[in-house]
Parts: sequence; structure tokens; C-alpha cells
Amino acid sequence: ILTTYYLKSTTMKRSTLVTISGIALAHQASHISAWSPTQSSAFTSISSSHRSEKRPSCRPLAMSSTDKEIDMESLHLTPELEMMTKAFARIPDEKTRHKQLLYMASKLEEVGDDVRVPENKVPGCLSTVHVDCVLVPKEDDESEKVVKYFGDSDGLLTKGLLALLIRGLSGCTPEQISKVDPKFIQAAKISQTLTPGRNNGFLNMLAVMKKKAVDAADVGTNGDEITATNDDKNGDVSEAETIDNTSREIVTSFEEIEGKPMYNAIMSTLITLLKPNSISLVDNSHQHAGHGGAKGWEESGESHFQLEIVAEAFEGLSLVKRHQLIYMVLGEVMSKIHALEIRAKSPSD
Repeated sequence: ILTTYYLKSTTMKRSTLVTISGIALAHQASHISAWSPTQSSAFTSISSSHRSEKRPSCRPLAMSSTDKEIDMESLHLTPELEMMTKAFARIPDEKTRHKQLLYMASKLEEVGDDVRVPENKVPGCLSTVHVDCVLVPKEDDESEKVVKYFGDSDGLLTKGLLALLIRGLSGCTPEQISKVDPKFIQAAKISQTLTPGRNNGFLNMLAVMKKKAVDAADVGTNGDEITATNDDKNGDVSEAETIDNTSREIVTSFEEIEGKPMYNAIMSTLITLLKPNSISLVDNSHQHAGHGGAKGWEESGESHFQLEIVAEAFEGLSLVKRHQLIYMVLGEVMSKIHALEIRAKSPSD
């Protein structure tokens, strides 16, 4: 649905025509409201007080240099997510984008307490976020299964970001969802509205939703969810609780080490989001004591780690992409340590 509306500028005394697909924003003087058009709506109404004014010729808002730098095709967006990304990018100011996210939060479908369980909690978010999904038959082809997401957050802006992802990813296959590049948040100019903490929370939400989609597909194919093990190394290494299965194993838990908050945070995050087949994390901070830049996290002195991890999430990814995925998943933890040596493999390696 193509929706057209006018933005009335009180300082420049002119109107600018903007065309937005699927998301409509009415901006008149100091009053701003956000709404979604009905299927029959094709043009937003303009108040009678404005109809009598003589308007100068209207022109589309020019795209910024940032828009031109990001190739939309390279982001591998779903059709709905691409539509919303372009729509948000055309919104001329951060305040209006912020209000649109709050509006989307208010329209997110309510969920029950069965969704608000530890297994569905997204780690690394400033607010509490729970999200889950199921596979359902595609409307126009029941032989094909697509993902339907649902979730909630106790933070309004975070809930708006969750609503954006739920709307943009639902109705697509796990394969389509796994290819989505999180850089679309920059193309949509939404990242300008977010603090670094919320931006990391957004990346974690997307990473969890991708893994949820893959897990749902695995359950639909193999029946029961699969769980698992990890390899021991010398040093501070976790002991994983596992359940054997005929096809493969997945690490489900580890033994926390008292006084090692960085170690515990890295293990917990990677196990929750990447669901590795094996994982080993060694704290080598003592080997770098007194070295320049090796101070580490001030409360525990943790600075240098060696990570070995095997996960299906790395399948088909280059070495650089695997490292980038780990950095993205760990988020703020990376800024609190000095070095992380990574050996990331897929089960087929």
C-alpha cells in the first residue's frame, strides 16, 4: 500500500511531499501522530485549514548520502523488512522515528506467561525481552513452512524494536531470516535514535530470533530438540551438561566460576545464542600480567581469553564472518577485555 502525506514546516513555511509504503506518519505543526493505514487507505487526509492554503510545488525528500552508501540488495532483507526500512529512512527526523517505534510497540500482540520464560529471554538487553516462534504453513502454499514470531518487552522503545523485527521477519522461511544483515538498522536511520546499549540489545534480539527460527526448523524436521556437550581444556573451562542424540550434540549449560564475571558472561551468551556443539574458553590473563594494555576488567583482572567453538551457525561463513558474528553476539563484553583468541569451526570443518 502506497501512502502519501504532507509535512508542514513551521520554520520554512512550506510543505514537502513524502511517499511511504506501509507506514504512515502525520506531522502537522507541533502535533505528531503515528498510524498504520487500513487496506483501503491510499492517501492521508489533510485538514480543511490546510486545504485553503496555496501550496508551493511538492517534491520528494532527497535521499541522504548515507542511503546511497548502503546497497539494499546486499542486506538480504525480507519484503516486509525492506518496505519498513525504506519507510523509516524517509522520515525526516529522529523524534518522529522514535514516536513511530513507540506506536508499533503499542500495537504488538500480547503474549502469555508461557512466553516469558528463561529459555526465551534475550541476553544483553537493557530491558527484559522475551521472544519465541513457531513454524506455520504458508498462506498461499501449505506445503511450505514459515516462521511466526511473538514476544514482549518491559521497555517501550525496546518493545518497538521487537515489534519491528516480529513484523519484518514473520511469514518468512528460516533460510530467508538467517540471511538478514543487521546493518539495515543503519539504512533505516533507526540507529541514530538508539544508545550503544540499546543498539547491542537490538543485535542480540535479531541473533536470538535467527537462532529460534533455525531451532524451530530443526524440531519440525527431527522431532525433538537436540542438546549436548563441550570439550575440556587446561585452565578455567566449563563442564557442560549434555543429552546424547543420534544426529548431533549441543551444549546446553556450563559450570560458572566464582569471581570470573567475564568468563561466565562469555560462556552464557555464546551457549544461549550460538548453541555450539562444543565450546572451550580458557582464561589466560595470568600470562599477560604486567603487559601494556593487559589490565583487563577492573573488578576481576580478566583480560585475555582463548576460545574454541564449534557451531552450525558458522556453516558457510568465512573466518572473518565467524569472528564478526562472535563479536556481535558478545556486544559490550568485548569492550571489557583486552584480547580474545578465537578458533571457530562448523561441524563439517
